[in-house]
Amino acid sequence: MPTLRGRCLCGSVTVTARAVHGRIEACHCNMCRRWGGLAFLGVQCGSGVQFTGEESITRYRSSDWAERGFCRHCGSNLFYRFIPADNYSFPAGLFDDLGDLAFTEEIFVDEQPDYYAFAQETERKTGAEIIAEAEAAGFTFDD
Repeated sequence: MPTLRGRCLCGSVTVTARAVHGRIEACHCNMCRRWGGLAFLGVQCGSGVQFTGEESITRYRSSDWAERGFCRHCGSNLFYRFIPADNYSFPAGLFDDLGDLAFTEEIFVDEQPDYYAFAQETERKTGAEIIAEAEAAGFTFDD
């Protein structure tokens, strides 16, 4: 996978990372939509990420297993981090060039509202399917 480089709107925070799955994913969950106004179009980059401007990052613990980061200066959404796996997902628009990454998967489709839809053919999974996959991988979730 190519190295991805991106930054927030004001440039106070930069990120260097590699996509671990080689794709762009959409999350339609209620929390992601509330956070960004629509589905979160993200690139999973695992834990091997590098930030500059760490002092400009504010981290918000949005659940028992996740945190979200944003730039404290311009407010740009920077990442969703799945804490148990130390896995960062970044908004696709944060990066200058995504190379040949394609939009191939949508998750929490059971929470997707009727007012939008994507034209691409993608693999679509419900929230229950995603949670079951994570539990099969050894992660636990408390309600």
